[in-house]
Amino acid sequence: MDLAVIFDLDGTLWDSRKEVVPIWNQVFSRYPEIPVRITEDDMLRFMGRTIWDIAAELLPDISPDARNRIMKECSVEETHYLRKHGATLFPKLKETLDQLRTAGYPLYIVSNCQDGYIEAFLEAHHLEAYFLDFECPGRTGLSKGQNIKLVVERNQLENVVYIGDTLGDYSASQEAGVPFIHASYGFGQVPEAKYRLREIADLPQLLASIPHGAIV
Repeated sequence: MDLAVIFDLDGTLWDSRKEVVPIWNQVFSRYPEIPVRITEDDMLRFMGRTIWDIAAELLPDISPDARNRIMKECSVEETHYLRKHGATLFPKLKETLDQLRTAGYPLYIVSNCQDGYIEAFLEAHHLEAYFLDFECPGRTGLSKGQNIKLVVERNQLENVVYIGDTLGDYSASQEAGVPFIHASYGFGQVPEAKYRLREIADLPQLLASIPHGAIV
């Protein structure tokens, strides 16, 4: 069976911080009890985590119900904006996806995001045709590792690799029992990773250079 490639989204396929940060700050400004304002650098440390984990760290002084409601507003508004306007794709992403599809690699996405976020990425940049399936905790309530397993099982995949940019992505791949490639151009460091991508455009060559079944 052909090698299936499952991608993380933030820090692996695109960078949405520039678009998301002002939306979150606009939502926060509606609540006098929230003095917090974030920057793109602040957002960097949240990448790869669920929005509920982010809420607990970012808004620790308000009740869980209140902070979850506020973060839900952030999620809805950012998804609405991104669906229309998109965000910053990593260089040569579309060309790389074309090469991978032409070479016969089945492509998937698993991200720690809210329902609608992956769809916004796909729709805004007209990438729906490249990916056969995707999953996120916003739809399933599962961890990233469990969602990777779900995509593998649902699509009856046997030879799989997960590509992500953070230590959390690496841990999720280990939980799922799936080999890992580190997108080192992204937002995190993964010293344990055996295979690394310096840029997304290197992926077809990297995959082709690895003997069948040798990604461990």
